[in-house]
Amino acid sequence: MSVKAFKLVSAVEREMLMGDKNYINIECIECCGKNLYIGTNDCFIYHFLLDEKISTAGKITFAATKQLHKYLGLKKPVSELKAASALTRLLVLCDNTITLVNMMNLEPVPTGARIKGAVTFAVNENPVSGDPFCVEVCIISVKRRTIQMFMVFEDRVQIVKEVFTPEQPCAVAVDGYYLCLALTTQYIILNYNTGVSQDLFPYCSDEKRPIVKRIGRQEFLLAGPGGLGMFATVDGISQRAPVHWSENVIGAALCFPYVVALDDEFITVHSMLDQQQKQTLPFKEGHILQDFEGKVIVATNKGVYILVPLPLEKQIQDLLASHRVEEALVLAKGARRNIPKEKFQVMYKRILQQAGFIQFAQLQFLEAKELFRSGQLDVRELISLYPFLLPTSSSFIRSHPPLHEYADLNQLTQGDQEKMTKCKRFLMSYLNEVRSTEVANGYKEDIDTALLKLYAEANHESLLDLLVSENFCLLTDSAAWLEKHKKYFALGLLYHYNGQDAAALQLWVKIVDGDIQDSTRSDLYEYIVDFLTFCSDQDLVWKYSEWVLQKNEEVCDWCKKYHTHLAVLYLEAILQLKSVTTDKCTETTDLLFKLRSLLQKSDLYRIHFILDKIQGTDLHMESAILYGKLEEHEKALHILVHELKDFHAAEEYCMWNSENRDTQYRRKLFHMLLSVYLSPGTPDCALVMAAVDLLNNHATEFDAALVLQLVPDSWSVQLLSPFLAGAVRQSVHTRRMTQAALGLAQAENLIYKYEKVKQRGAPILLSDKKVCQVCQNPFCEPVFVRYPNGGMVHTHCAANRHLNSNMTHHSSSSSNQT
Repeated sequence: MSVKAFKLVSAVEREMLMGDKNYINIECIECCGKNLYIGTNDCFIYHFLLDEKISTAGKITFAATKQLHKYLGLKKPVSELKAASALTRLLVLCDNTITLVNMMNLEPVPTGARIKGAVTFAVNENPVSGDPFCVEVCIISVKRRTIQMFMVFEDRVQIVKEVFTPEQPCAVAVDGYYLCLALTTQYIILNYNTGVSQDLFPYCSDEKRPIVKRIGRQEFLLAGPGGLGMFATVDGISQRAPVHWSENVIGAALCFPYVVALDDEFITVHSMLDQQQKQTLPFKEGHILQDFEGKVIVATNKGVYILVPLPLEKQIQDLLASHRVEEALVLAKGARRNIPKEKFQVMYKRILQQAGFIQFAQLQFLEAKELFRSGQLDVRELISLYPFLLPTSSSFIRSHPPLHEYADLNQLTQGDQEKMTKCKRFLMSYLNEVRSTEVANGYKEDIDTALLKLYAEANHESLLDLLVSENFCLLTDSAAWLEKHKKYFALGLLYHYNGQDAAALQLWVKIVDGDIQDSTRSDLYEYIVDFLTFCSDQDLVWKYSEWVLQKNEEVCDWCKKYHTHLAVLYLEAILQLKSVTTDKCTETTDLLFKLRSLLQKSDLYRIHFILDKIQGTDLHMESAILYGKLEEHEKALHILVHELKDFHAAEEYCMWNSENRDTQYRRKLFHMLLSVYLSPGTPDCALVMAAVDLLNNHATEFDAALVLQLVPDSWSVQLLSPFLAGAVRQSVHTRRMTQAALGLAQAENLIYKYEKVKQRGAPILLSDKKVCQVCQNPFCEPVFVRYPNGGMVHTHCAANRHLNSNMTHHSSSSSNQT
């Protein structure tokens, strides 16, 4: 997919270089800072100063000012130019000779130092000598299969090594002691210090022009077979995937994170991060492409152009605007090396947040959540999309420039109620996860108030859990919202949490009296009694004592009272022992056994009351039993599996909770337990093994078809072989029993058909002259009862008549024959 990564800008026009001399062609270029050098086919070197200009609109242009030109006097093309800025020298290859000239006046050094017999050369940008006042140069010699290493000083040159190659070299790049060579039929890495070589891959120099380019420390870019740009290290391996470029590529350059390639008609831009082609620029007659200190220059025979990279931040924003999130994130990560650390962190966090909102708008909630977390999103940015969720007192102002293009959730979903519901569910889940993390610091009131509003609007069971635990819900906003949605019991809990017990009791009493409607708790009277029992405000207790006594006559259940009291006594004794010692003594164990037995076997205690007592303690098994009594099996199983990690207890729970219940109920519990084991989240080997054991040990308790849809595709058949064998055995047994039942039913049906044929006999004629043997009235419709003795009566007469002994067995039939 295309990205506008570069813009092609002219640097040196044809007229500036050659005027009307059409025979002059550009052979090579070199750029060092603002200094641009051009070598031509008529043995001239031109020196220009490049001045970069940026307009108010951000447009970049280059103004080239010609400094001087120099004729070398050899009547041969200038083949290559390389600047050695530390020496203020320009290395010029012409007529197989490398000459040292002054960078400023282009005059040869007075000593006449030069290197003869060079076909081509490369400068070692990772020198090994350690001398800052020399440049290491590697040349391909005119001598067959020979490479020579030189040290070039300000006014002299010194040969330091000569090595021989197995084939004639065509191109070379150097890094430290390592040479990357294109030979006649293959690329190799050669350590010129040790003589050890490493073959890379083959290619044919007769068919295509080799490319060997150093792109970083101990890494090279090569033109490989099949139109591939191959990366290779000095160890002979590739640490990056290749890029796909043209079969006819003639030049390559690097401008991280892009590789730029040149062929006969185009300049193509390829990402080193995902290996995709990102941009194509038409460019005919190009024959030079090189990068100089991050500046990419391309040239035809007549002109020089610069590929100006667009700022990476703009490229990333363009990708985000096109909703190409993955590409934007890949590019942003790759930009780390080009941007100062602090600036990058700020930029990258914002990009993650923008990407999160793009995924959110596409309902990709898992991806959005991860991006919001990684980008450390101010959660109020997300809440502000939902109308009326932020408290009226909130001072939050959205980020500028904005992180997304949406005014609110209505615009984002375009009024689609189903999408809106999904978005609200996501926010519920996300706020619930982050409210206890560092993300909530400073925003706890905004988060909890928004969460309360969402729970109330959706009639979510977690509303009460939020209000009975530590929370930061703002009273004014929350109370109005709960009243709007008729959540009066929850409103009472809010008042109680904020120290307004009188307001809470007033609401709850109105619910019990029927003045307002709220079915949240069926045992609200008992809840109020317990609330008053532990209330420290004696005036409030006396105020409602008469009301309690009056209501007590209507709803008192003494058995319930005693069972509840016994459970409370057990509970208080256990908690007292636990507060004294952390060791589980015999007395504590006995009391726990008695309490669990009572909770399991009795149905006469007040479940919600005991559950509230247990909240905040470590009595997880007891909590699970109570949730089971409330038919909230998923909560119970979650406690047993995730908090107690007692998988055997979870299986036992399914067994005793389904006693005296039908098969479907038991199957439902076992499927719930399996779902808890396999619920999405952090993979847990213990849960996986528990799920496998559950299936293999209780195969008959499951619907095999549903199980196969639920278990991960990665599970092997061998892992589930006991379950599958049991399921098949059960299926075969069920099929055989069904066939037997079907056979018996068919036999019984055959008997009935036989009896019906026997009873039918000859046709019965009914006319208006026939009369009922009971009432002696004629038949008005063709519906009657016939006795075995042949007598016919009205159906209503037959129903009201007590038949005598010889008429005890009869059959009824109807006929349309007259």
